[in-house]
Amino acid sequence: MATYLVGDLQGCLNELNQLLAEVAFSPSRDELWLTGDLVARGPDSLGCLRRVMALGNAATTVLGNHDLHLLAVGSGLRAAKKSDKIHEILQAADKADLLYWLRQQPLLATHEQHGFVMTHAGIPPQWTIAQAQDAARAAEKELRSAHYLERLQGMYGNEPAYWRDDLTEADQLRFTINALTRMRLCYADGRLDFAYKAGIQEAPDTLHPWFELRQQHEDPALIFGHWAALEGQCTQPGIHALDTGCVWGGSLTMLCWDTGERISTPCPVHA
Repeated sequence: MATYLVGDLQGCLNELNQLLAEVAFSPSRDELWLTGDLVARGPDSLGCLRRVMALGNAATTVLGNHDLHLLAVGSGLRAAKKSDKIHEILQAADKADLLYWLRQQPLLATHEQHGFVMTHAGIPPQWTIAQAQDAARAAEKELRSAHYLERLQGMYGNEPAYWRDDLTEADQLRFTINALTRMRLCYADGRLDFAYKAGIQEAPDTLHPWFELRQQHEDPALIFGHWAALEGQCTQPGIHALDTGCVWGGSLTMLCWDTGERISTPCPVHA
């Protein structure tokens, strides 16, 4: 059995299929872990959802910010933007099944055998892994509950930027979702910033990549996507950045956990 990890698909089904074919992926033997954002700006978000869902227990995906936005749009809480490219999902005969399946996916996943932890955007520096796991489980419970529409509506907004135990339930949910699916840079005290989206070298001196501020923690290996503009600038030991900008004309990257080999397939510009 081999364990493969793949960065943000963003609707790029052909590239996923190319990588799976290259390693002769078998759902009966191998497992596939994905960093989220299965959908959005690429040409076949519907196909990506169907492909990953059909893999059943052989696939584990975490929720990304675009996945959550699809759930809000599909529930009538938000209007779709042209750049979202999710119209086919909203018109599909199996829309309800796809969105229900997506809503059951975790915000944070831990591999039982290998021990690595995966989220879409990372782990905020003020949390231990145990705190992140607890917060993720609480948020997942709410997103899967009968009142999930209220929770989806309440996830929008950039505040609070810092976790406190006395936050309201709604604010705790919003912070958790923002930290695990939208975070890139933080202030030195751990406050989240959502304004800056480019690479590290151009970032203001007051902001730091979240993974650099986690050096005080004894973390397991951390896997994330979300930040295509990193372009190899994440060199922290045990931190694996897998979003290599497939939808932007970069590549889709697969990491074989067992061997450490990275395999990439080049992508045309889709966005």
